[in-house]
Amino acid sequence: MSTKRYASDLTDGEWAIVEPLLPAAKPGGRPRRINLREVLNGIFYLLKTGCQWRMLPSEFPNWKTVNDYFAKWRKDGTWQRLNDVLREQVRVAVGRDKTPSAGSMDSQSVKTTQKGGSEAGMAVSTSRDASGI
Repeated sequence: MSTKRYASDLTDGEWAIVEPLLPAAKPGGRPRRINLREVLNGIFYLLKTGCQWRMLPSEFPNWKTVNDYFAKWRKDGTWQRLNDVLREQVRVAVGRDKTPSAGSMDSQSVKTTQKGGSEAGMAVSTSRDASGI
C-alpha cells in the first residue's frame, strides 16, 4: 500500500499485527487475488463512517467482496479470534494478566435480563375498543 487514504486505514504496524491472524487461503484452487488489507480497510471505513455497503468508495474492493469477507469472518469466528488475541496482547503490554479476572454488570442490565425481552417493552393492547381506536 503506497499512501494512507482514510483515517480508518490500517497503518503498516497495525497490518503487521493483524495479517498473521487472518485465515489463510484455502489449499488447492486458485491463489487469492484480493488484497485482504484493502478488504479490512473497507470494513473499517464502513464502521467508522456508517455508510452503506454499496456506498463504499471505489478505492476499496467491490462492496460485495468486502461484505462477503465480513460475513464469512463473522460466521467462522475470525472476528472473535482477532478480538481475543488483540485484547490479550494489549493487556500483556500494559503489565496485566492475559485474561481479566473479574467483570462488572450495571443494575440496568440485570433488570432487563430478569424481565426478559418481550416483557421489558410496553404492553400491547389486544383490543381496538380498549385502545380507543
